[in-house]
Amino acid sequence: MSQLSVQADRQAPQAGSAHAQLVVIGGGPGGYAAAFLAADKGMQVTLVDADRRLGGTCLLRGCIPSKALLHVARVIEETHELADWGVQFGPAQVELQRLRERKEKLIQTLSGGLAQLARQRKVRRIRARASFLNSTTLRLHPVDQEELELQQLSFDHCIVATGSVPLKVPALAIDSPRVMDSTDALELPEVPGSLLVVGGGYIGLELGTVYRALGSRVSVVELTDSLLPGMDPDLVAPLAKRLRKQLEAIYLKTRVLELKDRGEAVEVVMEGPEGIFTKSYDRVLVSIGRKPNTASLGLENTQAKLDSRGFIQVNQQMRTDDPHLLAIGDCVGNPMLAHKAAHEGKVAVEGLLGEPAAMDTMAIPAVVFTDPEVAWVGYTEQQAARAGVQIEVARYPWAASGKAHSLGRTEGMTKLVVEASTQRVLGVGIVGPRAGDLISEAALAVETGCTVRDLAETIHPHPTLSETVSFAAEMLLGTATEIYRPHRAARR
Repeated sequence: MSQLSVQADRQAPQAGSAHAQLVVIGGGPGGYAAAFLAADKGMQVTLVDADRRLGGTCLLRGCIPSKALLHVARVIEETHELADWGVQFGPAQVELQRLRERKEKLIQTLSGGLAQLARQRKVRRIRARASFLNSTTLRLHPVDQEELELQQLSFDHCIVATGSVPLKVPALAIDSPRVMDSTDALELPEVPGSLLVVGGGYIGLELGTVYRALGSRVSVVELTDSLLPGMDPDLVAPLAKRLRKQLEAIYLKTRVLELKDRGEAVEVVMEGPEGIFTKSYDRVLVSIGRKPNTASLGLENTQAKLDSRGFIQVNQQMRTDDPHLLAIGDCVGNPMLAHKAAHEGKVAVEGLLGEPAAMDTMAIPAVVFTDPEVAWVGYTEQQAARAGVQIEVARYPWAASGKAHSLGRTEGMTKLVVEASTQRVLGVGIVGPRAGDLISEAALAVETGCTVRDLAETIHPHPTLSETVSFAAEMLLGTATEIYRPHRAARR
């Protein structure tokens, strides 16, 4: 029986209220994907979001503007790399206001396109903050003191797609314009002479990459013993080696104890392996992770449950314990990725309509858009070991790739994690330029259960970076051309 058969016991809407078949809370990649698909399938949809523009954190103040700025950073870096070819450019002249305007134009263009798609699909949009009065009714709260036509909105079903917000540590949350979170940093208030990035995760490293290219002296402090903590060390190593040459300093196993705004700079007290020390920086970017945006939703007035970290608990069809509520995206747990949220939105709608849909997290690719990029999908070597899976591993160094040599970027690597008994590809990791584009083939291989031989016998164009995927497979089969390995019995 379709979940749509679960109807609310309701009376006719009163003044200041209305009813919707499906309400989606949140206008990000998960929210608008769910709203648009539901409308395409004939549902009457209302989308509630506090922002004037569709797109959520990803488009308005996250992945899209950051990747645009990373493109600028990469082009600047390439001008330096061409010196080895005898091509010289002068120092980059950055007009910060024009850079901001170009970034804003990009956001406006994409957000405007989403607004047009919403109109074409007849998705009703309401600008408001929402909280649950009960399992079938939302209270709508005005934004920026705007008057609302509606105060309450009832529904048959609701999909919660409220995303996440930057995590804050009280000791680091001082009232100073010199201390930024990721949203502040993307506004490009200035190019500081010196910048400390607190947190060696992907957001901090990406933004640090941007500011370094624009001219800042960037340092990174990380509490654990590695950048990108929790990721495969083989993939992190080439990035860490390059960053050690580019950045002012990298402090590992180091804690920030205190921030003090001294007017012209921020004084930072840190404690590392060699004790307590103090440094001063023009600006500090605090990027220590994100948390689910669920605290003020009123979910306690419903049957939906939160876990100890504030994530909404859902099953594989994105349904909560409340028959009227579903949830998707960052607010339901890691990985906090836009493409994961969008797919979950489609699964939620299809399941709601009684279609056979379920969320499988095995083949969700992830990319860190640093330089070099780091991308992976499926099992890492460490995850397979923890799961007790017997594996074989191949590491193909890009030093054996003609394309990598032509780019002057031989530090990269393509890594395969393969189930020993079946030779099925369980995971792929890639580090190097354009790794984010290369990982999609790997995601398809993991999703469809390809074997090592499937990858090796798929003819890739030469010379490309993509052929390193098939070359890594050939290493396991003992047939790699550019890599010498001692003879081993041919696999059957």
